[in-house]
Amino acid sequence: MSTAFSSTPALPVESSDLVIVGAGIVGLAHAYEALRRGLTVTVVERDRRPVGASVRNFGHCCVTAQHGELLALAHRSREGWLRAAADAGLWAEEAGALVVARSATELAVLEELRDVRGPDTVRLRTGAEVARTLGRESAPGGPDGVVGGAFLPEDLRVDPRAAAPGLARWTQTRPGGRILWGTSVTGVESGTVHTTRGPVRGERILVCVGHDLDRLFPGAAEEHGILRCSLNMARVVAPARFRTHAAVLTGTSMLRYDGFTATTAAGPLAAEITAHSPELTAIGANVMFTRLPDGTVLVGDSHAYDETAAPFVDEHTSELLLEAVGEVLGAGPLKVVERWQGVYASSPSGPLLVRDLAPGVRALSVTSGIGMTLSFGLAAASLDGTLPATAG
Repeated sequence: MSTAFSSTPALPVESSDLVIVGAGIVGLAHAYEALRRGLTVTVVERDRRPVGASVRNFGHCCVTAQHGELLALAHRSREGWLRAAADAGLWAEEAGALVVARSATELAVLEELRDVRGPDTVRLRTGAEVARTLGRESAPGGPDGVVGGAFLPEDLRVDPRAAAPGLARWTQTRPGGRILWGTSVTGVESGTVHTTRGPVRGERILVCVGHDLDRLFPGAAEEHGILRCSLNMARVVAPARFRTHAAVLTGTSMLRYDGFTATTAAGPLAAEITAHSPELTAIGANVMFTRLPDGTVLVGDSHAYDETAAPFVDEHTSELLLEAVGEVLGAGPLKVVERWQGVYASSPSGPLLVRDLAPGVRALSVTSGIGMTLSFGLAAASLDGTLPATAG
């Protein structure tokens, strides 16, 4: 087991400008932005290293498929990711995303998005071009083939297994930066975070614990309707011909991101996918995959919602996802290296919870699957004072 973060310094005697509860990507993005602005920061984290949603995802900063105010936040986050990657030595590649269309209905969604965003932002591709990018030998039409697609150059790829740990290391090496690992929070009030190691003082306190907000502030979590979304994911050996570092999305992905669902073509697409792939619909599938720097490929994912996540990973669900990814790639059975369950916060009330709980105490949770995408944009807006909050 890695011990890179097992050393916990003594509790700070003096107050920090900002105390952050949670060393996930949202909390660490705030730490990064605060340190850049000359503030002192203490991060309090119950685990000994990042192990939550921030390391269990695709590493896809899904900029183009956001909508409305979230689109602006995503663009600002993209700038923050690139800056932080340069400062902390992280892998962040402007590889974009490839959306694969396997029917005329799917292609219609991409054409409509192109008309709204412009041809530089949504670059349509022929079936043959998409097939070459995927390493397929051919691109026959139909649900299992490829009729076209779109390249989204503004999307960004990061390594989810290295990004949060790398930001944590950077935070600990900066003057004024500190992370208290293995330190559980028992309560929060204005000016003080109470922990199992004693009190931590801060002028401002930010609680970034995602779905675990109900452990500290159950009322706020219940009012926002926070649920735990659990998903099946796996890492597989890449087919020999698959080379791109672009994130690869499919028609099921178009049903999960607001930029796509805002199109008039999204309604017919939902009906079509439900008709030809009812099992994928039943598991809330987002059939997509991304290549890690080591060449292996992250594949997934399914979505199940509950207040408490079941610990069991259904093998049939995993098999459905692997089969669907194999169909997109035009490949045979995929060799699985690892499987795991991801868990993140979700809410029917909206994609963000920003709640002022006491003077100087704010809770911030991304209550959808776009925490990696929005993290640095949220941090910049928070510290600018432009992120509106609901008083609690």
